[in-house]
Amino acid sequence: MNSRIKLIHQPKIDKTYLPISIANRQFLSQVTSSGNSKNIALALERSNGLVSVYKTKIFADEQTHRQKNLLYIERLVKTLLWLKGGWKLTIGGPLYITDYLKTVYCPGGEREFDYNFVKKLYEKDLVIKGCDFDDTPEENESSEPAGRNFDGCRIGFDAGGSDRKVSAVIDGRVVFSEEVVWFPKLKEDPSYQYDGIMDSLNRAASKMPRVDAIGVSAAGVYIDNRIMAASLFIKVPEDLFEKKVKNMFLDIRKKFGGIPLMVANDGDVTALAGAMSLETNNVLGIAMGTSEAGGYVDGNGNITGWLNELAFVPVDLNPDAMIDEWSGDRGCGVKYFSQDGIIKLADMSGIEIDDELSPAEKLKVVQALMLQDDARAAAIYEDIGIYLGYSLAYYADFYDMKHVLLMGRVTSGRGGEILVEKARNVLEDEFPELSKSITISLPDENSRRVGQSVAAASLPALE
Repeated sequence: MNSRIKLIHQPKIDKTYLPISIANRQFLSQVTSSGNSKNIALALERSNGLVSVYKTKIFADEQTHRQKNLLYIERLVKTLLWLKGGWKLTIGGPLYITDYLKTVYCPGGEREFDYNFVKKLYEKDLVIKGCDFDDTPEENESSEPAGRNFDGCRIGFDAGGSDRKVSAVIDGRVVFSEEVVWFPKLKEDPSYQYDGIMDSLNRAASKMPRVDAIGVSAAGVYIDNRIMAASLFIKVPEDLFEKKVKNMFLDIRKKFGGIPLMVANDGDVTALAGAMSLETNNVLGIAMGTSEAGGYVDGNGNITGWLNELAFVPVDLNPDAMIDEWSGDRGCGVKYFSQDGIIKLADMSGIEIDDELSPAEKLKVVQALMLQDDARAAAIYEDIGIYLGYSLAYYADFYDMKHVLLMGRVTSGRGGEILVEKARNVLEDEFPELSKSITISLPDENSRRVGQSVAAASLPALE
C-alpha cells in the first residue's frame, strides 16, 4: 500500500497520517485493475455458535504481491477480532495467509496481546485454520432487544476511566445526577473501584423511595453481567481480578436484594442513547473519553452482541504511528479518539502541559485554550475531525449505519463542533456516497455529559 497517498483533507498537525480507509480502497482498486484477483473469506466464530463472515479479494499472484496481501488481511483480522469478536478464525483462501496469521496471533507473536485477550474473554485459545474459499463456514448472526425501560425507580451508572456518573430516574424522570472524578486505571486494589461504585449507587438510591433496577454502562466486555475484561481494572493483578473483579456486579446485585441489574459496554449504551433520542435505528455510538468506545444498534433496534471495541481497531497505517501502551499495536483508535489523542496532538503542536496532570486535567488545559480561541487547540480538533471522517468510512465497511452519535469529554464544547464539521467535510469530499447516507450528530451539552448514565438506567426490564 502506498504510504504517499494524497488526501483531500490532510491533518495540520499529524502530517504522516495514512487512513486505512483510503489505503484499503487503493489496494482493492489495484487488485481489480490487475485482472488477476482471488476471493478470500474470514469467518469468526464466537459464543453460542454465532459466526461473522467477511468476504473480499486479494492479488492472486503471491510471489509479486505477498506482502501487500498479508498487510491487508492482517489488519482486517485485527479489526474483526475487536469489532465482532471470536475465538475461532477460519480463512477461506491461500494457505500461506493462514500460516502467517498463526505466527502473528500466538504466544510470543506480534499480536500476543490479542491472542491472550481472546483466551481471557472466551476462556478458549484462539484457533486459526484454513480452508478453500467455497468451504468457508456460513454466517450465523443474532441480535437482541436492549433498553428503553423506564418504569419504576432506577439507577443508571456510567463507569468512566476518569470520572463516574450516576443518575436516579423515576418513571423516566431524572431526579438526581452526579459526576465524581476518580482514578480506577491507576489502582491495583479493586476495593477502590468497588467502593467508588457503591458510593455512587448509594447516593442515587438515597434520592428515591426504593430501587427497582440498576443499569450499568462501562468500558470493557461483559458476559451475563460478569466482567471478562475492562480497562477500569487494568492495574489489578490477574489473581485478584478472578477473585474480586469478575463477579463484582453480581455481588453488587446481591447488596441491593437481587433486583434486576444489567451491565453493558459503554459504547452500546451510547448507541442506545442515540437511538432513543433520535427515535431511529442503525446507530453507531462512539464515546470519546479515557478511551474510544463503540456501540451499535441495528436496523431492528437491537444490540448485536459484537464486541465493538473500536479502541483496538486500526485506523492509521503509518508505520510510525503512535503505539498503544496496553496492546503494543500501532495506529489503533484509542490514540485518535480519546484524551490520549488530544494529548498526543497537543504535544506534537508544541502546547506545553504539565506532565504531572492526569489525562482528564490535560484535556481541560486544551479545552481552556479553545475558550481563548487558541489556533493550536483548534487545529487539534480539526485533526481529530479528519481522523473521524476517514475512520467512519472504514467502519462503514462493517456497520450498516445511518446515524453516528458522538459522546464523551473529548466532544465537549466548541472543539466537538469543530471535529464534527471536519468529519462531515471529509465524507463529503472523499466519500460522497457515504455523506448522503450517514448523519453525524452531538447531543446537547447536558446529555453529552450524563446521557449514558440515564440511558443505562433503562437497560434492565423489571421482573
